[in-house]
This record gives sequence, C-alpha cells and structure tokens, in this order.
Amino acid sequence: MKALVKYGVTDGDVELREVPEPEIGPEDVLLEVKAAGVCGSDIEMWHHKVTFPVNVPVIQGHEFCGVIKEIGAQVKGFKTGDRVVSETAAHICGHCYHCRAGEYNLCPERKGYGSAINGCFTKYVKVPARILHYIPENVDFDAAALTEPACVAYNAVFIKSHLRPGEPVVVIGPGPIGLFAVQMARIGGAYPIVLIGTEADAGRMEIGKKIGANMTINVSQEDPEEVIGKLTGGLGVPLVIDAAGNNAALKTAMALVRRNGQITKIGWGPKPVDMSLDPIIAKAATLQGSFSHTWSTWEAVLQLIANGTIMMDPMITHRFPLDKWEEAFRLVDAKVAVKVVIHPGVDN
Repeated sequence: MKALVKYGVTDGDVELREVPEPEIGPEDVLLEVKAAGVCGSDIEMWHHKVTFPVNVPVIQGHEFCGVIKEIGAQVKGFKTGDRVVSETAAHICGHCYHCRAGEYNLCPERKGYGSAINGCFTKYVKVPARILHYIPENVDFDAAALTEPACVAYNAVFIKSHLRPGEPVVVIGPGPIGLFAVQMARIGGAYPIVLIGTEADAGRMEIGKKIGANMTINVSQEDPEEVIGKLTGGLGVPLVIDAAGNNAALKTAMALVRRNGQITKIGWGPKPVDMSLDPIIAKAATLQGSFSHTWSTWEAVLQLIANGTIMMDPMITHRFPLDKWEEAFRLVDAKVAVKVVIHPGVDN
C-alpha cells in the first residue's frame, strides 16, 4: 500500500513509499482510513524542526478516522464495517500511576501515531480497540478526522483552565488549535473573545470571526497590551490561551493576563525562554500546560460536533488525495490553509 513516510532526520526527508499492510494483534482492529487531517506537527516533521522524538522511518499522520475492516480475536464492542475515529495514544504502558488514574495521555511510555508509531497517511492502520470511538451517524468522515485537534482545545479550555461565562478570553495564535480554542471559549460563554495573530494570519483571523471571535488584533498593526488595556479598564483578562508557543506569544500572554489570572499554554516552542518570568510572580498568575486528551474528552467533543455546536465546515479549507501531499503541506506551511483533509484511498 502507498504511504507517506518520514525516512530521515533532515529537511525534506518525506516521500511516498510502498509499505506492507499492518498485521493486527488480538486487541487491535485494522482500520481503513477514510480521512486524515494535516497537523502543524506534520509540517515540522517534513522540515525536521521537531520538538518531540521521531522514530524514523515512520508513516506520518495522527488525525484520522475510517471503517473497520478486520477485528482481533479479543476485541469486543466493535465489528467490521463500523465507522470509527481513533485517538492518538497508539501505545501506553497501562500500569503506571497516570494510566491507572485515567490520565493515559501523560503515560511516560506513551507513543503517538505518526511520529513514534506508523500513522494514518496510508490506506490501513493498526489501532488498539481501546482508543476507538463511534462516529455519530450525522457526522461525515472529514469532520470526524478533525476530532483530535478539537479535543486538544477542549482539554485546554475546559479541563485545564478556569473559564467563566461572561468573562473575557484572549486566544493567541489563529492556527487550527487556536481556532478550536475560540470555539470552545464561545461554547463556554466567554465574552468578549479576542483572537491575536500577525499579518500572515489575516485569512485565519477572518475565519476566527465567523466561529466565535468578537475581536481580532493584528500585532503587526496594533499593540495588544494597549487594546486589551482599553477593553478591560487596565485589568487584563482572566484567561489567556497561548496556542502559538513562541517566546513572543508567552511575553504577550504575561502582559495581558489579569492579576490572579491564568495562562494556559498549548503551543510548543523549541527555543529556550529568553525573558524574565517575573510578571507571573508579580501578578500571582498561573501558567498551566495542557497536553493531549483522554476518553471522556473525545466522547464530549463528538457530541458537540454531532449537534453542530462545534463548527467544522469553516475549519476545513482544502481536501487532497494522498499523492498531492506536498501541495497540501505547502498550503499549511504558508498559512493559506486552516485544516487540510487527506483522502488516502482517493487517486488523483
């Protein structure tokens, strides 16, 4: 079968290759991939600017859904032909403190699809049944494939943050995770919701307005601290979601957060912090990390997608067959696309 493989550790070491179909174990299913989302981390792997270990050669891709083609002997609750979406924790130990506490996203031995274990930019993927969820009948494959990034935002905004209806929220970084965070803030009743980006983010900022942002700030033209100061009477905001991950975003977050407020950091950044963190101390603010998601998050997000509360159509800007992967990657890299969906089973 054809697969998009990250085969080396330098920029551009990604190509389509013929690979064997995976063999499943007794607790696995063989999933035929119907739709797969392109993540920013896929672009980082393409350029090899990664902040996480990559086990090369590896098939890329971790946002996916499809149809079960084969089930292992010990699998219960699923059958061939079921429409399902998969979580990303392809391997966990199952016996550490975090696994036993239901926090398997934090398992020290966790291995994710598309970087440590063969992922979804191909026709078939081996998936442990423990991380499968049924796709609601009224949700199509393209929307279901984006459940994972929506879950990242849900975990950050609702599980890790103190969000209160009627209070302002700032989201820094209008990438897919940031835009999903805007949607979560809207669902949670935050007001106003302010989305911050750069000149290069203009198209994504417009989408942000359609899905819940009440105001946008282009840092290339405006000073966020001045704008938020006027908006809040100098108080700042009780919650800042940093979905950008770079040092400039964290510095902005520290300037905008209210005293005794919270910064929730989702975005990754490979560079060391090059500034003082004393504003966090002076403001008695909380800096909270947020990573991945768990079972209950997926179930909640799938319901929100099914009832239309999470808007998927504005998020999906492009669709491509697998052999057009490079065009898809370039559109994401240039910030032209928001979310690109790959259809591995479709020929050009």
